[in-house]
Amino acid sequence: MEFVHVPVLFHETIDQLNIRPDGIYVDGTLGGAGHSHEIAVRLTEGGRLIGIDQDQDAVAAAAKRLEDVKKRVTIVHDNYEHIPEIVRGLGIDKVNGILLDLGVSSYQLDNPGRGFSYNSDEPLDMRMDQESPVTAAVIVNTRSEEELTGILRDYGEEKFASRIAANIVKAREQKPLETTGELVRIIRASIPMKMQEKYGNPCKRTFQAVRIACNRELDVLQDSIDSLIDLLAPGGRLCIITFHSLEDRIVKNAFRRNENPCTCPPEFPVCVCGKKSKGTVITRKAIVPTPEEIRENKRCASSKLRVFEKITGEPVNGRPGGR
Repeated sequence: MEFVHVPVLFHETIDQLNIRPDGIYVDGTLGGAGHSHEIAVRLTEGGRLIGIDQDQDAVAAAAKRLEDVKKRVTIVHDNYEHIPEIVRGLGIDKVNGILLDLGVSSYQLDNPGRGFSYNSDEPLDMRMDQESPVTAAVIVNTRSEEELTGILRDYGEEKFASRIAANIVKAREQKPLETTGELVRIIRASIPMKMQEKYGNPCKRTFQAVRIACNRELDVLQDSIDSLIDLLAPGGRLCIITFHSLEDRIVKNAFRRNENPCTCPPEFPVCVCGKKSKGTVITRKAIVPTPEEIRENKRCASSKLRVFEKITGEPVNGRPGGR
């Protein structure tokens, strides 16, 4: 199956990166290289694009997509949590822009062998990195009922988390769960029909939760943002596209904290805590798709773009001194 992924918020993201022809840019979720190809095209020979993805299929597809600009591109198979180490391993101290396009690609959703979709019966996999030993089957077959309840509640915001978890444990006592179809049947049997009729397919939240747990998505995001901002050169920008409220909340709070880390009481005339701002939140309100884009690509409907710019002037009382 060909790796096809329509880049969401394409023009908005490229504009927000403020691409310099001689700059160094990192795409931490390379995917089908939709955003990355446009970044690389705008670079001169002095510029460089570092593309990273944990999905081997994405790496292979991106290499083909970027063939015409390969002299300015370095592709790495890895998780974006290792961006600082990867960049410094290439002899680079600072970069001018970083892009993260989170979530699942259209290829991953539509490929029948990957187990991301609840619309067909597939192996219960859901790994973005096919070399990872932790599959969705490992999650549902080995985690305790209490752990499963927490995963479904915290990562899927599922109201019937405890009932679904209990039924998963009951089912696996007979035999391990091996396919998405088996998980779908458990979910449907756990949620009242009137709720299914009112809110549509009941599997979305559970599948999202198990996928997040399988790939450590929120932990990686939470642990990476500060170090990515530290990697930016003055005036450099970090652009992050999210697809659900859990991701967006992490990004929004991390950006705010990096802009204003001061913990002094508001009545203090100057900052004395010593915590200095790292930059400015460019997007006071997240950038969202236009109605036209949503009509062309329904999967982009929940996407949000937030942007942080590294400080270019000296911080004043814990606040940015300029942009």
